[in-house]
Amino acid sequence: MTAARAALVWAGLALALGVPLAVAATSPLLAWREPIYIAAGLAGVVGLGLLLVQPLLAAGLLPGLRMRPSRRLHAVVGAALVVAVVAHVAGLWVTSPPDVVDALLFRSPTPFSAWGVVAMWAVFGAALLALLRPRLRLLLFRLCHVTLAVVVVVGTVVHAWLVDGTMGTVSKAVLCLLVLAAAAWAVREARLPAALRRLLRRE
Repeated sequence: MTAARAALVWAGLALALGVPLAVAATSPLLAWREPIYIAAGLAGVVGLGLLLVQPLLAAGLLPGLRMRPSRRLHAVVGAALVVAVVAHVAGLWVTSPPDVVDALLFRSPTPFSAWGVVAMWAVFGAALLALLRPRLRLLLFRLCHVTLAVVVVVGTVVHAWLVDGTMGTVSKAVLCLLVLAAAAWAVREARLPAALRRLLRRE
């Protein structure tokens, strides 16, 4: 890849991440909101943005990064994603504990809540698997980790799309589509059907 093309890819990624965050941060819906509520909402936007970066790093698709440092950065961004999710949920808990409890118990009247909770637990599950990686067989780890990652992506995208919040409609739609496309590409690169067949043959 030429330097100009690599620069274009990085610039596009910066725009894809920065524009939705800027739109959310300047939304008129944040007027009169408490700082903790604003921080919680922006943490959710950051988390959605990190889901665009994660599959690109896992598949080594970002220019200028070799596979090994790309995978290491994938682990760092994964930790940042966990922090963003915790900040998002904790901030909402501080501002409205009953709503968070209802969401966690899947009794919230808002349909986006259940998708967000499922995605949250999948994030925690994927992070736990990453910590247990040295004790797991590689094929089993890949199958479980990628499966959970797909749940995270789908759950988060649906959650974000159903929330009528601070993210602009266009910027949110573009970011969600990019997240889905990047995840689909990474899953394709992982060649899970072949990995599953190898795992079953070894059982």
